[in-house]
Amino acid sequence: MFSCRSGAALPLRGAIFALALAGGFGAAPLGAREMPESGTAAAVKKPNVVILATGGTIAGAGADAANSATYTAAKVPVDKLIAAVPQVNTIANVRGEQVFQIASESFTDAQLVQLGKRVSQLLKQDDVDGVVVTHGTDTLEETAFFLDLVVKSDKPIVVVGSMRPGTAISADGALNLLDAVTVAASKEAIGQGVTVTMNDYIQSGRDVNKRTNIVPSAFYSQWGPLGMVVEGKTYFFRSLTKRHNMSSEFDIDQIDSLPLVGIVYGSGNMIPGVYDAEVQAGAKAIVNAGTGNGSVPGYLVDKLKDIRSKGTLVIRSSRVPDGFVLRNAEQPDDKYDWVVAHDLNPAKAKVLAAVALTKTTDTKELQRIFWEY
Repeated sequence: MFSCRSGAALPLRGAIFALALAGGFGAAPLGAREMPESGTAAAVKKPNVVILATGGTIAGAGADAANSATYTAAKVPVDKLIAAVPQVNTIANVRGEQVFQIASESFTDAQLVQLGKRVSQLLKQDDVDGVVVTHGTDTLEETAFFLDLVVKSDKPIVVVGSMRPGTAISADGALNLLDAVTVAASKEAIGQGVTVTMNDYIQSGRDVNKRTNIVPSAFYSQWGPLGMVVEGKTYFFRSLTKRHNMSSEFDIDQIDSLPLVGIVYGSGNMIPGVYDAEVQAGAKAIVNAGTGNGSVPGYLVDKLKDIRSKGTLVIRSSRVPDGFVLRNAEQPDDKYDWVVAHDLNPAKAKVLAAVALTKTTDTKELQRIFWEY
């Protein structure tokens, strides 16, 4: 056991990780730890994986080892993140780039586009076999889905975060990062779409969402994980059937900006003026995060019909975490020229709407896109 300055005992693994993050180890540069050659043949060639760091809790630091939820995000640079998990170098030749250093709630559409273009550039290189994106968990699911829609590559793209900073007792970032590199270096992950690898699970970036803000088992998909990582080996049990990456009609190389899409959260006693504010702000579409089956209160139907008649798209989603919105069930969507988000939650419906609007404003085409992606 190892004692921290507060007097609390840390498990050895957690203590080593925290010490490495703090710069306590004189870690050798990446690439210095190569697999030794055997007496008769060269070592097996390792895949090349690039880690793009954007900040978040996985790069966070707390004042005390007991702080698992109180800390400052986006403090630790990518080189220290990698140096704290030297085991990644037995799996792949790893190098890192610091793209951003922000908490993920501060991600903008412009930064999404910038990140997508960098991922695309890297995966076009013959000497890059996979990419890992370290990310804050607040909007991780949106970034993962965006990359799934727009990066035209079948090489593995893994988005990873942590629920606890590396300075905390029982921090989850080190193993999550190791597992993410394992998936990015895996031939089995080729063509599986963007994945989110956390808490031992390999989740689809399209399906997964954050369900809790406290515990490490925060990310969940109602359709189940794609697989797991166990002791450095990937196990896949299903594949994503929705269009993604190479089968996508969208290409980040052709996208320089995203149109504004707003979300209005459904509840009792809603305020009609909120929709007007979204339109006045320039929203090209509004995702109505309705109750139940994407319900729209009777007193708001005329408001949404008016908004649609003046050119702003209306997309019915649901605030309910599971299930999917049925077209022409709660509302006559065909009659009102509205779109339904199917099983995408409001945040992901917003991402898909923004990407789709770079191609079309036709509601029939948009509905097709929501069915297919």
